[in-house]
Parts: sequence; structure tokens; C-alpha cells
Amino acid sequence: MSKVDELDPRLATYMAQHSLKSTRQRQTIIETFLQADSHISIEELLVLSQQRQSGIGYATVYRTLKLLVDSGVAEARRFRDGQTRYEYNPPGSHHDHLICQSCGTIREFHNEELEAMQETIARNFGFEIRDHKHEIYGICPDCLQNK
Repeated sequence: MSKVDELDPRLATYMAQHSLKSTRQRQTIIETFLQADSHISIEELLVLSQQRQSGIGYATVYRTLKLLVDSGVAEARRFRDGQTRYEYNPPGSHHDHLICQSCGTIREFHNEELEAMQETIARNFGFEIRDHKHEIYGICPDCLQNK
């Protein structure tokens, strides 16, 4: 079993199906991404990866993130600020986002009532939900307090 198998079996399966090798740089980027505790940009992942292993370039980070997205391990998110951020997409999980328009903080949340309501709305329209993204924009408590 390779280190990639240990990180996420979807990635190992995808890499095997596409005859992709697990290089040391790719491994460092993947580990760094999976250890990130936030929605991370390519630039942020590049800096963190370079701290762990010098010589990693922007193109390698970009291609590795594309690999993670294509395999289903990561999801690219484009919030209103125009910057693409990436987040880990655990199998069978789902969450939505609260985004502060003042400081840019992104909070994840999951609400069963909201999920049930979406299902009811879809069913009332004869619609079958395959996926959805729920983003709520506003001002976080810290920014409201500092106003």
C-alpha cells in the first residue's frame, strides 16, 4: 500500500486508472493540502508546500490540485471575491458556507432542517437534486462587534 492509498483511496484509484505516478513533490503537496484547516488557494498551498520541500513550483501545485479535484478528493470553490479556493471533500459528506463580506472568514455548517427543506422544494417541483452549494454572505460576529 502506497502513502497515497493511506491518504484517500479515491485518489489512489484515480491515479492507477490514469497511470499517474506518486512523486515526492506531488506527495508533499497532497499531504499539505489534506492538513490545511481552511479553504486554501493555490498560492497559499504553494507557500506551505515549499516550506516542507523546496523546489516545488506553481505549475506542480496547480496540476496536483486539478488531480485532487478530478479524483473527487477536493472541491474547487469560487466565492464572490473571485479567488478559487480548494477544500477537502470527504466521501459522503456535505456542508454549506457562511462567508463574511468584511474580513473574508469562511465558516462551514451543516443543518438537517435546511437539507430537508431543499429536498421538499425540489420534490414539489419534480426536481431530483444531484448536488448543491449553499452560500450565505453577510458580516461575522467579530466584524459586527468591531464596527
